[in-house]
Amino acid sequence: MRAALVQLCSSDDPAANLAATAALIEQAVAGGAGFVLTPEVTNCVSASRTRQMDVLRPEGEDATLAALRDLAATRGIWLLIGSLALKTGDADGRFANRSFLIAPDGGIAARYDKIHMFDVTISDSESYRESAGYLPGTQAVLADMPFGLLGMTICYDVRFPHLYRNLAQAGALVLTVPSAFSPVTGAAHWETLLRARAIETGSYVLAPAQTGTHSASHGKPRQTYGHSLTISPWGEVLGDGGTAPGVIYVDLSMDEVAQARQRIPALMHNPGFDGP
Repeated sequence: MRAALVQLCSSDDPAANLAATAALIEQAVAGGAGFVLTPEVTNCVSASRTRQMDVLRPEGEDATLAALRDLAATRGIWLLIGSLALKTGDADGRFANRSFLIAPDGGIAARYDKIHMFDVTISDSESYRESAGYLPGTQAVLADMPFGLLGMTICYDVRFPHLYRNLAQAGALVLTVPSAFSPVTGAAHWETLLRARAIETGSYVLAPAQTGTHSASHGKPRQTYGHSLTISPWGEVLGDGGTAPGVIYVDLSMDEVAQARQRIPALMHNPGFDGP
């Protein structure tokens, strides 16, 4: 199966983001992709809680989700919407950061809510408290695809290798990491972390990313690292999206997964140990 990673520079305007996303999905389909993936917070990149409360909607009312489901059905493709920021029924008003796998008939094949919240202080001028605005998920998710099982994750999850090992041991052959990575941590860790997750599990890792300076009508504009990556089960970088919006492709071969896992069967090695 040919997969295509869509790299976006989403703003805090969901309608404008939808138009840009749909155009790049159409480009991916024209390039032969049967599986298209978009980044984290495809519908809205915003650091303003006020703006988010104004433009975000619950899942059943979200225009981006509805339109992209229709597009997947029209084009007959599998579509991973890396994530959407969505309103929930949470008492304190926190949102969901939710990834969707859309089947070729437009149905929702799987949902995954980001488990690990990005609560970090990178420098005196850059800090994030994702848990203040988003509810963490609690359920790891596998989804059936034509090539086998897909393991769904989001962005900061990539720093927690046990999640990926558990997904691979449960049968995942391909792991998705849609992201909106900080430029500072991206330059230092992005490629290394993604390659490590591929090497440790013998899986393809597909990581579509947000990129650039994100236009904001309210609050401070965010910046993200870009460099959407496709990683082989042996840990090789097969494609790098650079720093401009666009599409990169990868042809997935499950024989490559089987070969990597046969050469180093680390998923089968589970010795018990005591301590610390």
